[in-house]
Amino acid sequence: MKILAIAGSNSEVSINKQLVAYASTLFENAEVEVIDLNPFEMPIYKHERELAGGVPQEAHDFAAKIDGADVLLVSLGEHNGTYSTAFKNVFDWVSRIKDRTVWNEVPMLLMSTSPGGRGGAGVLEAASKRFPFHGGNVVETFSLPFFNDNFDKAAQKISNEEKDSELKEKIKKIAAIETILEK
Repeated sequence: MKILAIAGSNSEVSINKQLVAYASTLFENAEVEVIDLNPFEMPIYKHERELAGGVPQEAHDFAAKIDGADVLLVSLGEHNGTYSTAFKNVFDWVSRIKDRTVWNEVPMLLMSTSPGGRGGAGVLEAASKRFPFHGGNVVETFSLPFFNDNFDKAAQKISNEEKDSELKEKIKKIAAIETILEK
């Protein structure tokens, strides 16, 4: 099984990257790639840019990573209740690739975390509603509130036993779906 773990952030110290990296370790016998958005930085999407130069190679590269995965783990940073600008720009450019949906129906665990009590609830709600229109096969969602209290940075894992068990159950569900699809 090939897992693509995407941190929907361009922060060098992204808590969403830490969360998605941890979640990726919970799959048994999987080939995992953890990425953030920095290698896919492109000019802000503008229709005239697309007409003048087409879709940037970075958008095609991001799409190719999605296409090479059996499962997507996507953990989105929340800025003002929705996607980060860095994520939205990659999303916009990939959506402009001719004859494709952004997520290509790959089974997805959609996640978010934040230092506050809502755990990225705004971005999870926005993405859960929007992604299916772009080929998003959102199987499960997971929110980790109070990241600094519920994640052990030294051990790189969730320290809150209840939230850790919740995530593990969701991982099992997605792994079972992928196993069925392989047969």
